[in-house]
Amino acid sequence: MNEYAPIEELLQWQKEFFDSGITKDISWRIQKLRALKYSILLERERVFHALKSDLGKSRFEAFATEISFVIQELDHTIGKTRKWAKPKRVATPPAHHLAKSFIYPEPYGVALIIGPWNYPFHLMIAPLIPAVAAGNCAILKPSELAPQTSKVLAKIISRCFDPSHVTVVEGGPEETQALLREKFDYIFFTGGNRIGQIVMEAAVKNLIPLTLELGGKSPAIVDWDADVRRAARQIIWGKFINAGQTCIAPDHVLAHDSVKEELVAEMKSEIESFYGKDPSKSPDYGRIINEGHFDRLSRYLEDGRIVTGGLSNREERYIAPTILDAVSRESSVMKEEIFGPILPVLGYEKLQDVVSDLQKREKPLALYFFSRSREKQRKILRVTSSGGVAINNVIVQITPRELPFGGVGYSGMGKYHGKAGFETFSNLKGVYQQTVPIDVRIKYPPYGNRLKWMKGFFKWFA
Repeated sequence: MNEYAPIEELLQWQKEFFDSGITKDISWRIQKLRALKYSILLERERVFHALKSDLGKSRFEAFATEISFVIQELDHTIGKTRKWAKPKRVATPPAHHLAKSFIYPEPYGVALIIGPWNYPFHLMIAPLIPAVAAGNCAILKPSELAPQTSKVLAKIISRCFDPSHVTVVEGGPEETQALLREKFDYIFFTGGNRIGQIVMEAAVKNLIPLTLELGGKSPAIVDWDADVRRAARQIIWGKFINAGQTCIAPDHVLAHDSVKEELVAEMKSEIESFYGKDPSKSPDYGRIINEGHFDRLSRYLEDGRIVTGGLSNREERYIAPTILDAVSRESSVMKEEIFGPILPVLGYEKLQDVVSDLQKREKPLALYFFSRSREKQRKILRVTSSGGVAINNVIVQITPRELPFGGVGYSGMGKYHGKAGFETFSNLKGVYQQTVPIDVRIKYPPYGNRLKWMKGFFKWFA
């Protein structure tokens, strides 16, 4: 539980702080973002150790996928906040030529940000950045499954924010449920679909706007004309980062029958190249978050023929990077999001069959397509739907600052990163400003025969 006050009191403090108007000042927001960056850099060694303790993350992986990402996001946001927050003038219809129209971004108020355990630092700070930039207060709820990172987060936030502006509430499901009973002005949730549904139900009760960053079964499609070796390297890299516990990792591979055998051989080779003959001894390979997830993943090992990997150690929460062949589309591993280091590979004869199957399934958070054909690339973009797409690569679609990130349908709702994040945490208020004090009589009743005149003015009217 937060050390300062009960949840109800914290929320009241933040509402009063927001109502004071302090967060409306753009320079003040930028100052707080700079303070957050400084606090993160000051505590980065503790972040490294916490991520190693919670998830077995190597120092490089912790830097590349967690710390570096949020520092770059901070730098980008600090440089753009003033521009994003500026009211934007838009066109006004000719009939209202004596007025001006603006889009006026304003903060919602107090936001609740609930984070996941798989990237417990990155996915807690990344949404906080636009929340602060947009002028909101925020209460953060990190995952109790990554307790060491949660402690470091609380320390970082307390160093640079007053609790009446931004604070952390640590704890488990009871604390999360208590938070969801309160009437926040916005909710931002990152996590699994089951909890996402609970969060959405709580938001609906109080008519709270929200963003859900969920997951799904993100496929990697490798067509016959792909660069097979390059595709294998990219897929293995993207799949086994963080021991497969990445929401946008390739969930499974759909390979054209003519290249499937070669692809599997290349992927097997890349696993050994990345992690050695015994990945359990690799300093670059992580661990499963807890025994419950270990047990869930272990059951998937029975859903196909193990091509490579398959070894596990429950005490160490270790499951080797594993490739499964001869997998049925009706098996559990193909019906549920894997979220771990197990990669099923299925073959296909025609690309159209893959497309037709994807159209019947829930929309994934990411879709990956490997092909040299521009025509087929355009087709995939045109006829499939997903939160994001990478062509001839994986995961990197989250790196360009101006690309919005988020799901669609089953994989979530709402976008963030860069300007999209600022707009997510802003009410884009439409403003109509009358510039000349003239009141047109024609709009008031009685209307008489004015419809004929109006039709003449609006020539397009039938």
